[in-house]
Amino acid sequence: MTPLVLIPGYMLDETLWDDVLPVLGEDTPCFHGSLREGATVQEMAQRILDASPPRFALAGFSMGGYIAREMARLAPQRVLSLILIATSARPDSQATREQRAKAALNTPPGPFRGLSRGAIATSLHPDRAGDAQLIARVRAMGERLGPDVFLRQSLLERGDLERLGEVVCPTLVVAAAQDQLRSLAEAQELRDGIRGAQLEVVERSGHLVPLEQPAMLAALMRRVTLR
Repeated sequence: MTPLVLIPGYMLDETLWDDVLPVLGEDTPCFHGSLREGATVQEMAQRILDASPPRFALAGFSMGGYIAREMARLAPQRVLSLILIATSARPDSQATREQRAKAALNTPPGPFRGLSRGAIATSLHPDRAGDAQLIARVRAMGERLGPDVFLRQSLLERGDLERLGEVVCPTLVVAAAQDQLRSLAEAQELRDGIRGAQLEVVERSGHLVPLEQPAMLAALMRRVTLR
């Protein structure tokens, strides 16, 4: 079975995939790419490549999608297929960059608590926005990563809309029907910009697809890894 490298998103760690892995099955060897280090997309991509198997399928969630595409460009002979989940190729708007930088540079004193409950709730399907257990789980990921990672990831410059055509491996784009952070139009841009890419939309899910609809996501991912 083709190894699968999993890359999380902004202020998320490898536990993002905990509910997906059992559905993928033991016959899919999985490796976790970390975004704890690196100040640029290329640095993060190269670090994960250095720790990855010789050839592998690759899945990137949200910010991890930018890193995954850079890996596919840096090592096209190694990345056999690509799964892009709830992500985009657009750069952040000026307002978003300023908001993130302000938050990162003005972290309140005391222990770092991860992303705010309000920010996490906004990223979820409306039916899950009050799920205290799920929100706590996401906050715990950010708390484990800490303030230094928060600063680096918040200041990360990203955007590769003009370079999508350089991705040459089979690609599946996965969008969430109720994603308030990434639009269907952004997913369609990925599909249209990467030659031969396919698009699937997961219903009844907000942005955090691996946590909200892990079984549906795993089924789509297996279609790629079983090729």
